[in-house]
Amino acid sequence: MADQGPEIGKSVLAGRIRTNYLQAGDGEPVVLVHGSGPGVSAHANWRLTIPSLAQQFRVYAPDMVGFGFTERPAQINYNLQTWTDQLIGFLDALGIERASLVGNSFGGAIALRAATQHPQRVNRLVLMGSVGVPFPITAGLDAVWGYEPSLESMSAIMDYFAYNSDLLTGDLAQARFKASTAPGFHESYSAMFPAPRQRWVDAMVTPDESIAALRHKTLVVHGREDRVIPLANSYRLLDLIPGSQLHVFGHCGHWTQIEESAAFNHMVRCFLADG
Repeated sequence: MADQGPEIGKSVLAGRIRTNYLQAGDGEPVVLVHGSGPGVSAHANWRLTIPSLAQQFRVYAPDMVGFGFTERPAQINYNLQTWTDQLIGFLDALGIERASLVGNSFGGAIALRAATQHPQRVNRLVLMGSVGVPFPITAGLDAVWGYEPSLESMSAIMDYFAYNSDLLTGDLAQARFKASTAPGFHESYSAMFPAPRQRWVDAMVTPDESIAALRHKTLVVHGREDRVIPLANSYRLLDLIPGSQLHVFGHCGHWTQIEESAAFNHMVRCFLADG
C-alpha cells in the first residue's frame, strides 16, 4: 500500500478482518456500503457521495472483504453473513451504537440483512438498485459477476452500468480495468460468484417476513433503465417495508449515485436529516 491514493483511508479490525475505510464530516453516523463490480472500492463507488453527505453527517465508507484495500484473509468464506458480520464488527470497532446505512446493489443486501438481524444498530436505510429479494439473474449481473480481466470486458460492463454513454470514457474503463487487476483483486472477485450465478442471487435474499418486520424509515432508489438489477426489486421492497418510499430516476441506469449525483445526494441528505 505504498501508493496512498484516495482509495486508501484509515484501517480498523472489524471482527477479524482488517478493514480499509474512508471517513469524512461530523454529525450523526452514516455508513455507505458499496456494490460488487470488478475493481470496485468504497472510493470508486462513493467518491461523489461522501463530500456531499459529509456536510451534515459523519460518513464512513468501508471496503467490504474481498474488495478494495481491505485485507483478504486466506480461506475466508465469501457470503452474506460474512459481510454482514464485518459491517456490524465495523460499527463495534468504531464504537458506533447506531448508524444509518446506505447500501448500493450488493451493499443493499448487506444493509438489509444487518437491519433485520440487528435492528437496534440501524437508524435509517437507503437501498439503491438493491439485491436482497428474489429475482432471475439479469444478463447484466451475470456479466458483471462473471468478469474476466480485459479492457474490452470492462468496457462492456461499464455499458451495462450506465444509461448515459457520456460517462463511459475510455479513461474510466482503463481506470476500472487497472483497479480490477491490482494484486489479489481478481483472485478474490472470481472466488465470490462462480457460475452458475443464480445461486448467488438466491443466497443474498433476506426472507420476506424478515423484511416486512423492519420498522426503519427506508428510502428505496432505482434507475428506470437499470440493466443490472431489475426495477421490480425496488417495487418489491416498497411493498414489503412498511415505512418505505421509492424514488425512480428516469434515463438512469444502475449508477444512480453517479448518473444523478446531485439529485441523489440532495435527496439522501434530506431523507437522513428529516426528523
